Amino acid sequence: MDLDQFAALRTPEGSAALAAAARVAGGDPLTAAAALRSTGLPAGLASAALTQAELRRRAVGKFGPAAAGMFLTRAGLEQATRGVVAARRAERLRAAGVRVLADLGCGLGADALAAARAGIRVYGVEADPLTAAMAAANAEAAGLAELFTVECGDATAFDVDRVDGVFCDPARRRAGTGRRIFDPNAYSPPWDFVVGLAERVPHTVVKVAPGIDHALVPAGAEAEWVSVDGDLVEAALWCGELAQVPRRATLLRVREGSPVDASGSGRVPCCQLTGSGDAEAPVGPARRFLYDPDPAVVRAHLVAELAETLGATLADPSIAYLYADAPTPTPFARCLEVTDVLPFSLKRLRALLRERRVGRVEILKRGSALEPEKLRRDLRLAGDEAASLVLTRVAGAPTVLVCQPVG
Repeated sequence: MDLDQFAALRTPEGSAALAAAARVAGGDPLTAAAALRSTGLPAGLASAALTQAELRRRAVGKFGPAAAGMFLTRAGLEQATRGVVAARRAERLRAAGVRVLADLGCGLGADALAAARAGIRVYGVEADPLTAAMAAANAEAAGLAELFTVECGDATAFDVDRVDGVFCDPARRRAGTGRRIFDPNAYSPPWDFVVGLAERVPHTVVKVAPGIDHALVPAGAEAEWVSVDGDLVEAALWCGELAQVPRRATLLRVREGSPVDASGSGRVPCCQLTGSGDAEAPVGPARRFLYDPDPAVVRAHLVAELAETLGATLADPSIAYLYADAPTPTPFARCLEVTDVLPFSLKRLRALLRERRVGRVEILKRGSALEPEKLRRDLRLAGDEAASLVLTRVAGAPTVLVCQPVG
């Protein structure tokens, strides 16, 4: 899409095209396109409307019902923050006293809209003209145009003296190709500028990829990893006066919220684990109960802190499975009861599962090179019982644990 096509979508004819596209989207793309063209719509407008309809359908998981009125690009939707995560971040900024925020590299406006809903005045800066225009349209659609305004320009040129807080989500995909950028120095804005913001603005938050190297976390910053319903979705660096602890794992449970939608409205259950990020958990034998920590806990290097709360140990110092003699309820890990601990042998494992009449297995792994789906085929399962298989190492040796989930 280009700016002319976007402008066409903003006309009454474009609104009608979007409504028609919403009715046919979700099925076969060729059939949907033919249905739109049969109404007499110009081919370019029909194509643009159908693309928006498909993107809006995908965006519901991130933004809830608000997605129906948003304008989106594929790359922008991919990098946009989920509504529940953006809402929680906005609440924390508001609680810290931020009243005027610069969103440098605002993209489609997901974080800025959440901040505006929290009552924060937001100035968004976006380098791409089409994305900037869409962000402004999204603010208008949300009824927040007075609190969130967008300018198309260079984020590094924005006068941060105008604000008391900065949020920056540097682009991590290459313009035109959409390919991921793994070198922080190639981000836009560049990494040196991003981390330097903390020295200029007392309340600075930087959204980063969940796989960020801990060595890149600036001294004194709080690094937070966030998961939603067990999926690791992002990491953020809280700098300056916003830093409270060295490392934080935040778990949001949307499926358990009542009432809540993906846009962040309502109340979302939230659990947090904090610590230094450099503690080491004790090592011991595999025991009766295995804990599989949430990925936010693992990435935040807080497995040792979790182990202390559970009275648990690692069976291998490099693998983040914890073991204990008794089950302890925790929101930070899934618990499995270990029924068998076997040195890995396909023949022996197949015989055991056949004896137990196991016909369905879930396969978890850490520290194993085995491919779960290939193993599933090789096991030739038959039976009406279920089990969980954990492929891992115990004291350095390849091991399989046969388990049952603990309620």
